[in-house]
Amino acid sequence: MKHPNEYSQLIALTLAGSREAYSELYEATIRDVYQTVHFLVRETSDVDDVVQEIYIQMHRSLEQFDVNRPFRPWLMGLVMRQIHAYRRKRWTHLRMVKKVEQTGLRMEPDFTSDVVDRLANRRLLASVDRLPFKLKQVIILHYLNEYSQEESAAILGIPLGTVKSRIHAALHKLRQKPENHTLFKGKVEDLHEFQ
Repeated sequence: MKHPNEYSQLIALTLAGSREAYSELYEATIRDVYQTVHFLVRETSDVDDVVQEIYIQMHRSLEQFDVNRPFRPWLMGLVMRQIHAYRRKRWTHLRMVKKVEQTGLRMEPDFTSDVVDRLANRRLLASVDRLPFKLKQVIILHYLNEYSQEESAAILGIPLGTVKSRIHAALHKLRQKPENHTLFKGKVEDLHEFQ
């Protein structure tokens, strides 16, 4: 993880037109961004497109970034907004497809799915993936990306109490699943010990 001053320097150089600085900024953040998008975007074929849009928006928005604030939470807020925009667009698309199906017209399906899941504990991650989106969102930010509850609240633009209650509800749901009972006995640390 880069020191906050290094982010500020890279941002200043990027704004001055340095492609190398932007490339370094990308390399310093892509892992966290990609993992977050991968978890919150159901269609794996869309993950790369959402990530690309995030970095386009990041480049466009760097001039508005306040260098006195931490960069990574700002970037994660941008990530969440892009994911929400993707979900709204996808929902609209699905409604249109449904209307087309009702009228008897056909659309060509998209069979592109080339993203490989590189995360370690597949059973635990599969359980997290089955959570409702709002619960999954806070778990991903807090445990996978290691943001504090306060930072997660700021990123999502919701009250701290809401983050805490969503984390509590998510952990409760994860513990309730019978297939997770033995999984969580040995893997509780994987989510920094369920609270």
